[in-house]
This record gives sequence, structure tokens and C-alpha cells, in this order.
Amino acid sequence: MLPEHVPVMAAEVATMLACREGGTYVDATSGSGGHGIYLLRQYPGIARLIALDCDPQAVQRSQAKLAAFGEKVRVLHGNFKNLRELLAGIGVRAIDGIVFDLGVSTQQLKDPQRGFSFTIEAPLDMRMDSTAQVTARDLLARWSEQELAEVLHRFGQERWARRIAHHVIQAREHEPLSTTTQLARLVLTAIPSRFQTTRIHPATKTFQAIRIAVNDELSNLEHGLEAAAELLSPQGRVCVISFHSLEDVLVKNKFRSWERGCRCPATVPVCVCGGKQTMRVLTKKPLQPSAREVASNPRARSARLRVAEKVGTA
Repeated sequence: MLPEHVPVMAAEVATMLACREGGTYVDATSGSGGHGIYLLRQYPGIARLIALDCDPQAVQRSQAKLAAFGEKVRVLHGNFKNLRELLAGIGVRAIDGIVFDLGVSTQQLKDPQRGFSFTIEAPLDMRMDSTAQVTARDLLARWSEQELAEVLHRFGQERWARRIAHHVIQAREHEPLSTTTQLARLVLTAIPSRFQTTRIHPATKTFQAIRIAVNDELSNLEHGLEAAAELLSPQGRVCVISFHSLEDVLVKNKFRSWERGCRCPATVPVCVCGGKQTMRVLTKKPLQPSAREVASNPRARSARLRVAEKVGTA
């Protein structure tokens, strides 16, 4: 049996979301339903919770966990990049709050068939949505050396991107890359031993980068945030938990652009674009998990929570 996923910063999310009586809320990354369950228990007056996940296995877990709350919960399979269409399909045109808990879940990491972990022998898959067509193996067979180096540098911020890419392409000429441990060994070979530390496995950044590319995570996040901002009712809130700097910077910049409104360059003395503030940032600096939570759930240590509120009168 796979380990249970523990929702990160659930209390902080519930506090910041400040759910309204009779409101409609979305858990855009439902997983095993942890944040949704916490919200429904903290705010029994919630009229409707829509739990969404791109992973069919997570959808099944959410349905089982959230069944006790009856008809006020609807669980959907889909990517939050398609948030507008998914909610329109069930007649929802506006929401009062939404939470995004980004990244890979404990179940996905520990499932030997999913290929997310470099410590478990598994096929090079890395798809969050197992119905998607392209796997990590497909991309590693297709990318040129330059393309792979760019992916590792951009999405993994990997110092040794070019060396790793060169080793991978050379190895690919002799046999196809097909397993996680095969790729991890190549990374170990590529990075000089004096630069390998015990604090973080040398393959961590490579696996992160390839996973992000396979799932188009940053583009999907941007589309999902834009859709959430449009769907929010006045004073509705969006909460985003991120686990690495690429996600966090994207969220921070998106929130700031909504709050600023004006898109004119700093050199223009008077606004000419007509942009208006649409959101108010409630977390000037991201909230972090408590020491107690990190001690009980080490996965939470890198979590950062940012929150913004739709401007206007409810």
C-alpha cells in the first residue's frame, strides 16, 4: 500500500482562504482530498467544493475520501489549465476561492510504476496524467543534446546541464534510456565527484527538470492562475503552495502584475495602457510551514504559500 499524502500547510490555507457561508470553492490539485477535507471540516457552511486533479488515480482517491460529504462535493478529472472549461461543464461560472498545491505527491513519488523517483527502479514515465501521450522516455529519445541541456538548465537550474546532456546522448547511441535508475547513474557519471554532496542527490535537479517538461507544468500553472483570477468573485481568494523557486517566482510575478494593473514601462510617466488593479496581494512575503509541521512532515520544508484576493465588493 502506498503511503498517505499529508496536505501541506492545511491550517494556513484554511485561514487565508476565509471561506464564506454558501460559497463555492475549488481544490485544483486534489490528490487524496486532504485540503478539501480540511476546508469542509473547518467551514461546514461551504455550499460546494469542486475537487480537481489531472491524475486519474488521484481522482479515485479523492472520490473515496470525499464521498462522506455527499452532494456538496464534485470530483473531476482534468488539468487546471482547463479550469474554465471544466467548471463550465458542470454549470459553474464563478467561484469564491481556489487552492493550488503544486508539484508531485507522495503517492506519485513512491509508486514504482510512475517513474518520478531516482531511487526506485521504474520505467521513465513521469506523467502526472497517465492518460497523456508523451513520457519522459519519449522526450529523452527525441531531444537533441542542446535541447536536453536547455531543459536541464531552465527547469532544473542545473549547473552541469551540458555535461549531463552529453552523457545522456552518448549513452542513448548504444542503448535506449528506459529506466529511472539508468538515468540516475548517467547523472552521477556526468557530475564530477567532488561536486556531489550527500545533502541532495545529484540527480534531483535533472529529474525535476524532465518532470516539469513532460507535464508542461509552468505553462499550465500560468494558464490555471489566469483562469482562476477570471472566475473569482469579488473578495474571492487564490492560495498557491509551491515547492521550488521557478513556481514561486511565477506566482509572485503574476500576483504583482494583477495588483499593479498598469503594464506601462517604468519610463512612462503617466499610464497609457488603461490597466486596472484586479487583485490585492495578501502575502508580501510567502508564508512558510511551522517547525512542528516540518518535523512531522519533512516534505513541507520547502513549501511557500502565497495568497491574493480579488478586488471589488462582494
